[in-house]
Amino acid sequence: QVPLVESGGGLVQAGGSLRLSCAGSRIIFSIDNMMGWYRQAPGKQRELVASIDSGSNTNYANSVKGRFTISRDNAKNTLYLQMNSLKPEDTAVYYCNSYSYGINYWGKGTLVTVSS
Repeated sequence: QVPLVESGGGLVQAGGSLRLSCAGSRIIFSIDNMMGWYRQAPGKQRELVASIDSGSNTNYANSVKGRFTISRDNAKNTLYLQMNSLKPEDTAVYYCNSYSYGINYWGKGTLVTVSS
């Protein structure tokens, strides 16, 4: 069983919006943890886009501040990333992550392609 499953990626024009979702097990969303969205563009290292802790405190990469919003719904066992004003440089595979007590869980990723 895959612990985290992303969805919502796709092709969008520059300036458009997408909402990514990450569904996980009840255990992941019930423990004290840090969850985040990472992305990896072709030929580049994976980078942190946004994170949110169990208290819903958030942190964003400078490149997405003011455009992306991370949120979590523990009752639905789901993590979200609302992406607005998308740019071609946002094109990447986006991964969902959960970190708690030294254990990392990753999803398989969802591809976001932003055309100019």
